[in-house]
Amino acid sequence: MIEPKKIETNKVSEDFIKQLAGYGLATAEILYRLPDHPRFLQTYVWQDYDIAPDFPTLIKFLTFWTEKLEGPLHSVRVGHSKLIKPAEIRTLDGEFRLH
Repeated sequence: MIEPKKIETNKVSEDFIKQLAGYGLATAEILYRLPDHPRFLQTYVWQDYDIAPDFPTLIKFLTFWTEKLEGPLHSVRVGHSKLIKPAEIRTLDGEFRLH
């Protein structure tokens, strides 16, 4: 009989730890030329947690791309968002009572 996998609920996600360390979600739209048809452009969307404005994770990926893959890069467009932000607090006038 196969035992079902146990889910550990006390572990914190590595992505959440990255967010606490200052990483945000980075999305890059990469346009590259097709190796067999260099006049045509293809789109690749890359997404990972990274630190703006240096983007070391994206730079590492693009370095891998240029060294190992055949499709030469045409352009890269990057968007970035910090997912964990300070809470928005606003004051309210009034008091509510529940019975």
